[in-house]
Amino acid sequence: MTPLTTDSTSKQFKFEREKLSPIVVNFQGGQVTSDAGLSLIAEIDRKLQITSRLAKCFQDYRKPNKTLHPVESLLTQRIYGLIMGYEADGMTKMVKMQTK
Repeated sequence: MTPLTTDSTSKQFKFEREKLSPIVVNFQGGQVTSDAGLSLIAEIDRKLQITSRLAKCFQDYRKPNKTLHPVESLLTQRIYGLIMGYEADGMTKMVKMQTK
């Protein structure tokens, strides 16, 4: 690893790899979001219909006139939340309210 200094505040590191292009890392992220990867996951899910097909495996025993969110929406929210690392996303409270 070779530190490269571009100015007094920013540092850049270059990882040399034998017979491959080097990997350059810097700390000038600009505008960065940790949730951007979810856009790609959602697009893949829409194209492959993963959560919609999975939702069809569940029997919904809730009363239709008291149901605000379909099973597919609940399942999608939970899966995406887990993917993004949100283990406690309020899903349990929502499901408990809808099953009464």
